[in-house]
Amino acid sequence: QVQLVESGGGLVQPGGSLRLSCVLSGGIFADYIMDWYRQAPGNPREVVAATSFGGTVTYINSVKGRFTISRDNAKNTGYLQMGSLKPEDTAVYYCNLLHRITGYNLWGQGTQVTVSS
Repeated sequence: QVQLVESGGGLVQPGGSLRLSCVLSGGIFADYIMDWYRQAPGNPREVVAATSFGGTVTYINSVKGRFTISRDNAKNTGYLQMGSLKPEDTAVYYCNLLHRITGYNLWGQGTQVTVSS
């Protein structure tokens, strides 16, 4: 059974950093394109970083220069490195994987990030 699990969220002060992870089990991470989303209370889910089939990553303007996605296919793991965090970054963050061939779409359970002093 294919499963995706995120971790790394927590409470951080403004200006701080966090690294979120998403680990795939039951599948081959290299077969998937990885995006990251977030959803703040009362808001729709929004894409934070999206990867094209060519490998280009596009970030929403509000996180450009502060967030970076990366992956370690050997570990079946993807990452979202977040820096210079702001209170408006508070949300549940989700990793999303899209299989390059089948189009199978996989979501993790989300991890809460709270930026507050």
